[in-house]
Amino acid sequence: MILPALVKKEAKEILRDPVTLGVAIMLPLVMLFLFGYAISLDVKDISMAVYDQDRTQESGSLIEKFTSSGYFKLKYRLDSNKEVDDALNRGRATVVIVIPPDFSRDINSFRKTGVQVLLDGSFSATAMIVSNYAAAIVNSYSADLLKRYLGKKGVTMVHSVEAVPRVLYNPPMKSVNYIVPGLFAVLLMAFPPMLTALAIVREKERGTIEQVYVSPISPPVFILGKTIPYAVIAFAEMLLVLAAGVLWFHIPFKGNIFLLLASSVIYVLTTVVIGLFVSTVTKTQLGAMLLSLIVTFMPSFLFSGFLFPISTMPYMLQLYTYFFPARYFNDISRDLFLKGVGLEYLWGNILFLAVYAAALFVLVSLRFKKKITR
Repeated sequence: MILPALVKKEAKEILRDPVTLGVAIMLPLVMLFLFGYAISLDVKDISMAVYDQDRTQESGSLIEKFTSSGYFKLKYRLDSNKEVDDALNRGRATVVIVIPPDFSRDINSFRKTGVQVLLDGSFSATAMIVSNYAAAIVNSYSADLLKRYLGKKGVTMVHSVEAVPRVLYNPPMKSVNYIVPGLFAVLLMAFPPMLTALAIVREKERGTIEQVYVSPISPPVFILGKTIPYAVIAFAEMLLVLAAGVLWFHIPFKGNIFLLLASSVIYVLTTVVIGLFVSTVTKTQLGAMLLSLIVTFMPSFLFSGFLFPISTMPYMLQLYTYFFPARYFNDISRDLFLKGVGLEYLWGNILFLAVYAAALFVLVSLRFKKKITR
């Protein structure tokens, strides 16, 4: 009967502060909308400027290839190299296409020619994508010229090789479908530990922890009594952001919902116990809050694979990511949403979370030693 009493007591403590409770539940939802709309890996409506020194039908056809692709928007037509530099320096254009003066003559004479694609490389990831788009458009234009030339010679290309791409798991290639499921892992690692980090510290500051020290309550029971109410809140947060992701952002869900919910229960228990561990090593609520942010939010944002593929990180940092639960739940969430895989693919990640939560619970219980203050 001790555990239910502890859970009831902790629940009353939480309900006495409805503002904190409301913020705890709503803040992850607010962050979901902020990140969901603010973070985008999609590259579209690329501002383009053109310095056409040829001004012929051939150069016009190439420019039309860019504008009709749906990726580029022609913003400026430039008349000098100085204007080219100015457009890039002032950020008025992301890409500048420079067409040489002999462009059409070289084409009609069947000589090799080229166009210069100048990119703003300030954001390297965007520049790489834009460069690939531009190369694909120029290659398509070149292929059209080759077909036209062979057509004049009476030759039909029947043995050409064509790549037929097929995108699996996220056919529209919308970054929001990739980002939002990853946000579940980041948000649940940020806010529940912050709340639970204050649980024991609050007892220390009020002096009520002394009553626990002299009571017959064992450390595991006391920690479990602290864990359950906050785990319920964290799971409610998970349901809220899950509903927002599916109903508002229209993220496709292909997996088993019950497997996702079961995995979420294990994950929220893990995050809650992390917060309790932080509360055992700090003495003030401010210190507990700051430390919980340092050990949860920043690592989960950087080392979970949420934005940056882990495979692109240095080898030592890749090893470092194995210590963060967010990495494993990030894989679980995205695989269930986008791939629809089953337990046979996810059991390793789920097992790690379960072992991690159990080991940390034991560690917190060992750290919380009863003391009699004289």
